[in-house]
Amino acid sequence: MDDSKPQPTPMTSGLKLTANGSTSIPDPFFYRSILGGLQYITITRPELSFSINNVCQFMHNPQEHHWKGVKRILGYLQGTVTHGLHLRRPTNLTLMAFSDSDWGSDLVDRKSTTGYCVYFGNNLVSWSSRKQHAVSRSSTKAEYRGLAAVTTEIVWIQSLLSELQVNTATPTIYCDNLGAVMLVANHIYDLQNII
Repeated sequence: MDDSKPQPTPMTSGLKLTANGSTSIPDPFFYRSILGGLQYITITRPELSFSINNVCQFMHNPQEHHWKGVKRILGYLQGTVTHGLHLRRPTNLTLMAFSDSDWGSDLVDRKSTTGYCVYFGNNLVSWSSRKQHAVSRSSTKAEYRGLAAVTTEIVWIQSLLSELQVNTATPTIYCDNLGAVMLVANHIYDLQNII
């Protein structure tokens, strides 16, 4: 990694990795071991979660274009060695979360990816980027599943803070999909038909 060329981003914009498309790499064990190490980096480098998750989906049969994606991540790390999480004493004891989901962007199985981050005061304390378990029929459904995932995380964090005897205000969750926000606000909708 010392001689890799620094990259400005961990992944090129609009890159869609697929299971097929080039030749298999000669040493899949090396590919898997590099990704195993990269997964630990996401503990302090949450901006890499999506990119690393993306290349990890092809561990069973890594190919040359997947390896190029891994090298791009390594180049990004080379150029951003001084980046990371910096935790500071919070000025307010509030929980705030941001949730976002894409809609069916995986070209293989058409499942959506949910991402969220949770802040305690000014500190990022939890984040995730995961493929959803089911295929969503609309962006509202994909975003609603993302809101459900971040709500579950917030409930767990509130329980933990409660055990530590830390009182917090009502958490705030931000979502960029108006349909999902209206669905959460209106409990009259039949959720069986929505999800």
